[in-house]
Amino acid sequence: MSAPGFPPAIFLMGPTASGKTALAVSLVERFPLEIVSVDSALVYRGMDIGTAKPDAATLARAPHHLLDIRDPAEAYSAAAFRGDALRLMAGIVARGRVPLLVGGTMLYFRALLQGLDDLPRADASLRTELEAAAAARGWPALHAELATVDPVTAARLAPNDSQRIGRALEIFQLTGKPMSALLDRAQSELPYRVLQLALIPSDRAALHQRIAARFDAMLAEGLLAEVETLRRDYVLTPDLPSMRAVGYRQAWACLDGDIDMQALREQGIAATRQLAKRQLTWLRSWPGAVALDCLAQDMESRACALVQAHLQARST
Repeated sequence: MSAPGFPPAIFLMGPTASGKTALAVSLVERFPLEIVSVDSALVYRGMDIGTAKPDAATLARAPHHLLDIRDPAEAYSAAAFRGDALRLMAGIVARGRVPLLVGGTMLYFRALLQGLDDLPRADASLRTELEAAAAARGWPALHAELATVDPVTAARLAPNDSQRIGRALEIFQLTGKPMSALLDRAQSELPYRVLQLALIPSDRAALHQRIAARFDAMLAEGLLAEVETLRRDYVLTPDLPSMRAVGYRQAWACLDGDIDMQALREQGIAATRQLAKRQLTWLRSWPGAVALDCLAQDMESRACALVQAHLQARST
């Protein structure tokens, strides 16, 4: 993934319930690796059951970085993750070990690999003006206008792609620079030789069974009580990133009396399946990833062989 001469690193990516943590622990016990969590929910304190956070015994075998670093009332962004991950990876390498980044938050993996753009936030008043202009003249006319100021972006957009045309024109008017130039500037190579492993199930139905079983286990372990405790101990609202996490959103609704326990279970499982579907969509188009069937009997041995070869490879 990155240029020769860089130290090795490993990405272990996969949908929820694909067995990432178990495989990561196995790899740590065989190779000089340190785990950095790549999960937007595991960063929150007190959110243990609904995030399937590794328990104390697992963490004793394989410590994880970036767990329990935020209160659930706080935000955590891809930019914050990238800064934390780069710092931790450098420290791991300085200790003579290899970073193993494990998780399913694909936006965080992308931010780490590609860097972050420096695009301005949406401007509501400007967006209203652009939509009014489109209503009067049509989106093809605004597409033509975009082509005069940002031909690179215009060339990859359909003339009626209202959302992206509007965003590109908005960025140009806010910054005076074409979006394509800002995106190009944002790309920054990750200074590691990265082996990217993607756990992709050969049977979607089997993954769905795992998801249902795990959600039932979460309910049995006290997911509802966990959310009740969080609501008591912190000043939370249902629109916070932490409480929008799968399982927590449904538990919140149940505690508010909007849904019953049966609906909590059904909606929680359905939402987790949708999350897994989105993660798999990312992974199937992810450049450079080596796919491993997380349901295969030889998955762990294949992963170990790939990691061993990656660590033994000499830079040229």
